[in-house]
Amino acid sequence: MVAFEVRLNEEFERGLRSSLRENQISVSPADLRTFAVDQGPVTDYQEPAAVVWAESVADVQAVVRLAAAHSVPVVARGAGTGVSGGAHATAGCVVLDLERMNKILELNPEDEIARVEPGVVNADLNSAAAVHGLMYAPDPASYKISTIGGNVATNAGGLRCAKYGVTRDAVLALDVVLADGELIHTGHRTFKGVAGYDLTSLFVGSEGTLGIVVGATVRLKYLPVDVRTLAVFFPDVASAAAGVLVLGAKRVQPCILEMLDGASLVELDSHHGTDLSQRGNALLLAQFDGLAAAMEADIAAEALAALGGSVNREDPAEAERLVELRRNNRGLDVDSDITVGEDVAVPRSQLVHYIAALEEMAARHGVGVRIIAHAGDGNLHPTFWVPESEAAAVAALNAALDESIDKALELGGTITGEHGIGQYKLKWLPLEQAESVLQLQRRIKDLFDPQGILNPGKAITSRP
Repeated sequence: MVAFEVRLNEEFERGLRSSLRENQISVSPADLRTFAVDQGPVTDYQEPAAVVWAESVADVQAVVRLAAAHSVPVVARGAGTGVSGGAHATAGCVVLDLERMNKILELNPEDEIARVEPGVVNADLNSAAAVHGLMYAPDPASYKISTIGGNVATNAGGLRCAKYGVTRDAVLALDVVLADGELIHTGHRTFKGVAGYDLTSLFVGSEGTLGIVVGATVRLKYLPVDVRTLAVFFPDVASAAAGVLVLGAKRVQPCILEMLDGASLVELDSHHGTDLSQRGNALLLAQFDGLAAAMEADIAAEALAALGGSVNREDPAEAERLVELRRNNRGLDVDSDITVGEDVAVPRSQLVHYIAALEEMAARHGVGVRIIAHAGDGNLHPTFWVPESEAAAVAALNAALDESIDKALELGGTITGEHGIGQYKLKWLPLEQAESVLQLQRRIKDLFDPQGILNPGKAITSRP
């Protein structure tokens, strides 16, 4: 990857240095390379002109006002754990890192809310809430290092989505710096509220293209008093997928319902020395929490055994180990020249059909496929791979990837369940959304960001 040097506008740089301390600004080549990308595939590698670390709302406002005055793009960034290129640098931009804004401003156990700065790490908020018997429910796989601001920007999901929903379901209010530096507050600290348009939900998942989130008020949930975990091994992945609908028919509600196919189990075994692939060709990992956890686990165990599953009631230590293995599975499949991972979602009734289609198209294109899924809400992460970066193999890999997107849409699904559009998925967005819908979103972007300086080239396609 080659990037052309882009120098800061001198007047803009003087403004930055007069507004911030020396250790809040860097133009060193090492920092520019480090903050040029997140963990997503790179389609247009650019290095920023500078990296800035904000430590307060006033810092963010100062940087944005200067950027607006000098037409400098601003790419807001949290921990950089995104996998769709939403925090990739844009040519000539300033990367505005928010990790130093990491204070929990309020944790109110009676109201069951927390107010946090954007750099608060998801796991740290959970640790603080646990003292009061509470938890912050959204739990992306990167929860140990990802920030609440980044979670908000991408509407992050996670394993507990099956019961507790995604980030948008937990966000009550936001503090946002707009493209001209103005600070606004949206939403409320009550669980209910319908005054005016729901701007809070609009900002959640907008990937920093409409404003920069500098504070969030989030709803907390009760820590479960009981947790029961089932590891159910099946002879094939289709049977495991069918188990998802069986649980729904029994009206039990797992907090976690994850599925891994045989190839994924083999991959985990090779990296961790486990024996999962020897226990079956697919795993359905179901966890129940709350006062009725034992009863729901009993109902689920009986139903899944009747479907042909080998049911294992795991003790807390083994359950935690299996959940962590699943959380870390995506890390084994980081996108590269010979590996591409996806983040599609389909209606739960189509899980079996989509998995069968993935296996068929992989065989037809001569590529490998591994399938893991947040099965409880139909969100799949298939990974296609080839053993070498020879041109024909890479072409087959990309053909299978494109076909997997088309098939998900054909079955009533979406091109991204939780990772966002970022830079990487822009090419597929018009396949899902009509031009009239894209135009409306562009008009919203123009209203909030008339100069187009906030994270340009991400989340929404440009005009044709």
